[in-house]
Amino acid sequence: MPQHNGVRNILVVDDSRAQRHLVATSLRSSGFNVMQASSGAEALALCERDEIDIVLSDWMMPGMDGIELCRALRASDQERYTYFILLTSKSDKAAVAEGLEVGADDFLAKPVDSGELRARIIAGERVLAMERELRANNQLLTDTLIKLRQVYDSLDRDLIEARALQQSLLREREYAFDTGHISMLLRPSGHIGGDMVGCFAINTRQMGLYSFDVSGHGVASALMTARLAGLLSAASAEHNIAIRRGVTGMVGRPPAEMALAMNRLMLLEIQTERYVTLAYAELDLSTGSVRMVQAGHPHPVIQHHDGSISFLGNGGMPIGLIESADYEDFETRLLPGERLLLVSDGVTECPNPDGKELGEAGLERILRNLKDMRGNMLLETLMWELARWAGTEDFPDDVSCALFEFHGPPPD
Repeated sequence: MPQHNGVRNILVVDDSRAQRHLVATSLRSSGFNVMQASSGAEALALCERDEIDIVLSDWMMPGMDGIELCRALRASDQERYTYFILLTSKSDKAAVAEGLEVGADDFLAKPVDSGELRARIIAGERVLAMERELRANNQLLTDTLIKLRQVYDSLDRDLIEARALQQSLLREREYAFDTGHISMLLRPSGHIGGDMVGCFAINTRQMGLYSFDVSGHGVASALMTARLAGLLSAASAEHNIAIRRGVTGMVGRPPAEMALAMNRLMLLEIQTERYVTLAYAELDLSTGSVRMVQAGHPHPVIQHHDGSISFLGNGGMPIGLIESADYEDFETRLLPGERLLLVSDGVTECPNPDGKELGEAGLERILRNLKDMRGNMLLETLMWELARWAGTEDFPDDVSCALFEFHGPPPD
């Protein structure tokens, strides 16, 4: 028996029993499974019950004619496509147009010629074969998309958990002292980011305050961030590379020496293609003295009592790029009412809708306007002003800030 690609069942619909038998006999001789219906209503019921591949329907029938049958079949909820051929003695263009409008695929003139019938059936087979293949590919695509969605949802849950873990590295955002106040803010541009800020006690008189930014985004940058944050941990002075044991207790390692140690560690032990920009300040809570290093990070900012701004540092080489990188300490002293601000380049390089970056001039303008604000309120308002500049709260890069406000030396 001949094999037919994509076609198993053919339904012949005609109110003439003789005409149905003639067409059905010709089709069965070609190897098709043929069903018959004497009316449009009976044909529609068969199509709803069985998987019909091709319908050959007479146009003129009492009750539901071929046009109405075709229209009803196209309006049904069948997932499979049924190829519809109208058998008609009509040949005018208006009749053909009407058949095409309701969804007929082909026409066959009566009386039916067996050779032409086979040719029209073969044409229908080709269309159905392509339709079945397309439907199978669509189903494969749908299944693949479902699996990708499941993978994405799983990854999204993992990233949300990773975000919580990364944020836990900065458990406390504010620290109050008799002589000053430290505030910090961390806002990744995605689930997780490469920025980190933090502080740690060196001894009873000194604090370390840092801001660093790992190049790139995503999981790799976040893992590097966690690794480097561990080197500046507040939990263990013994393992903090910015602290060493002195004669009388723990003392701060010179900031430039700390940057050299971090650079060496990244190149020799961590061995990553990523680099880090860093601003680190050693704070004397009693005197307001500050000893700093800048390694490719935006310039540290001093805001004076009158609201004016000074940018410190000479730039410096990012950490993790070259082994021969050199770093220099620089010092300043905060007067009562002055403050030190460390920000990542997500602040200074934040673009507005026209692509213009905020820059140091824009940051200075904002800070001058916010000179009377303090602590976490200052940082949150800075973020609000940054969002107004950018035209969106979804910043293109991670944003982080570390702020030290010096109240003045302790009373005698």
